[in-house]
Amino acid sequence: MKKVLFIILSICSLFTACKIDEPDKDLKRIVFDPGNLKFISTSLNTKKETSSALYGNQEALESLSAAGSSLKNGSMIKLVTWKYHDNPQYIGGTITGELLSIETLQTDNTGKISYQIQSTSPTKPVPANQEERIQYIMSYKPVMRP
Repeated sequence: MKKVLFIILSICSLFTACKIDEPDKDLKRIVFDPGNLKFISTSLNTKKETSSALYGNQEALESLSAAGSSLKNGSMIKLVTWKYHDNPQYIGGTITGELLSIETLQTDNTGKISYQIQSTSPTKPVPANQEERIQYIMSYKPVMRP
């Protein structure tokens, strides 16, 4: 009887000792759907622990590929920024977490550029100088794929 009780207690202790810690349990993960926009480039900011991906339509891709610093009429660009954190499954790896903001540049038929920012984080982003943000977003160069 003692052996059976010992085996049952051992099995129960094994199952209770294998609790997996879930640090991301409280994070609200939002997936960004680029729709018909194409991936253009990506960047990391290690100081702020953020990663960004730049998406755009064909006109935007052609504009950023050219040497000039102006967008073609009808261009649409979205810079999506996430907070990243350590990947609990792989030591030394990082994964995207909370979606922080989506910045949109769009040109109309006259070539006028409009800038818009959407924030999904509970803390509002500090409003940046729109001209600086436009120049920063337009400084991205498309990733070259073979």
